[in-house]
Amino acid sequence: MTDTPARLLNLLSLLQTPREWPGSELADRLSVSARTIRRDIDRLRDLGYPVEATKGAVGGYRLVAGAAMPPLLLDDEEAVAIAVGLRAGAGHAIEGVEEASVRALAKLEQVLPSRLRHRVSTLQNATIPLTRGDGATVAPSTLTTLAGAVTGQERLRFGYRAGDGTESRRQVEPYRLVSTGHRWYLVAYDLEREDWRTFRVDRVSDPFATGARFTARELPEGGAAGYMARSMSRAQQPEVDLDVTFEAPAEFVTARLPAHLAPTATSPTTCRLRTPAADSIEWLALRLALVDAPFTIHAPTTLITYVTALATRLSASTAA
Repeated sequence: MTDTPARLLNLLSLLQTPREWPGSELADRLSVSARTIRRDIDRLRDLGYPVEATKGAVGGYRLVAGAAMPPLLLDDEEAVAIAVGLRAGAGHAIEGVEEASVRALAKLEQVLPSRLRHRVSTLQNATIPLTRGDGATVAPSTLTTLAGAVTGQERLRFGYRAGDGTESRRQVEPYRLVSTGHRWYLVAYDLEREDWRTFRVDRVSDPFATGARFTARELPEGGAAGYMARSMSRAQQPEVDLDVTFEAPAEFVTARLPAHLAPTATSPTTCRLRTPAADSIEWLALRLALVDAPFTIHAPTTLITYVTALATRLSASTAA
């Protein structure tokens, strides 16, 4: 094998299996000399791959954990498995997945061969996911298109359905995708309205990057998450306003809630959360319970009723 780049890729593929490879076996596999294997190992190390060598009569090589994450080679089954997993997580905005999974999915789908892309789509279409809350889901292709435009600083066009059902076409400069742990939002500068806007991604349709580049504008103070929280607090939804008092410091509660739910300190040991609640009652009840601190719900009444009924059911299920 005289093609050095191809040989390095084959060598890397062998080393990524969880075992130690004797130098002589690697040489036989690649039809080169042991000296060539040693040179290729040095090349991989120069590229950032932490290849460990063991001494002895035979000697061997294996890939170990390093200080940085080098590129990986995936076989067909691994690539399909990862793409399906990322699609499932990104499509339902599972907390902790956030924008990193969307960037990874965008990179992976960009280089997937058509035969593998078809397998991923077939498996995805044959799967019925169990959703939560209001069931709002996002097509992974929509997320990857938005993420690519954000990264590449390309203007976007898409259809958008407002909360009252009004349909419109938008052209924006996308700034950031924000996950609340329940929904995805796009923070962008709306060119027609000449102002910043937040868009629920599950209401976005047919997005495409126009190819027109732009220089990112300066976002109002607080970053994307802070701007989105302020944008949601300005919404006029008095029937679903959330008002909760926590018997815990604001810093403690903030660290345990999504970015768009930000409480205000009322004393060194208490805080209060007041904000329009665009999330489902079921999801809000779960998030409040996971804070692991005593709290009192002042509004909305639908949440009070739901939590009261839930507490009764849970108490009954643990009764002796």
